[in-house]
Amino acid sequence: MLQIQDSLPQPSPRWTGRPIVLVGLMGVGKSTVGRRLAQRMKLDFVDADNEIEHAAGMTIAEIFERFGEDHFRDGERRVIARLIDGTPKIIATGGGAFMQRETRNLILGQALAIWLDASPAVLADRVRRRDTRPLLRGKDPERVLTDLARVRNPVYALAPIHIVSQHAPHDATVTAILKAIGQ
Repeated sequence: MLQIQDSLPQPSPRWTGRPIVLVGLMGVGKSTVGRRLAQRMKLDFVDADNEIEHAAGMTIAEIFERFGEDHFRDGERRVIARLIDGTPKIIATGGGAFMQRETRNLILGQALAIWLDASPAVLADRVRRRDTRPLLRGKDPERVLTDLARVRNPVYALAPIHIVSQHAPHDATVTAILKAIGQ
């Protein structure tokens, strides 16, 4: 069993103007929901993966291939630290970002983390539509996502807000987030 020992004080689940950071597995809709949430709240939206690619001048797959995961995670943490600058905004992170202790502590300490969650079956249905996810190439998406959920969900559960996404329009998830943060 995975032991989590983060002991940072958790911010109130009510939104106080801090950046809002969306965490969760691939396919849960962090980018799509994030854009719509930002639109409804009249805030800027930033996709951390896009910012990493822009800063590195290469794709995430290329960074992994050329420099390895440790190098990528260090760059990811630095980019997320730059994005969490105290300015109200919505930030979507990659699925593995919150798994890194330093990045997670940064998010939990300086932003409002929201875990977007969905069953592996729902996620697999969503990610089958695109063949751009290296972790899933040539594999059964539902099996991979079930295994990832088993490891990652206990860590994602450290986020003070947990929103479950179903087979419903993304706007239903946005509405659930707004209700959860008191907006």
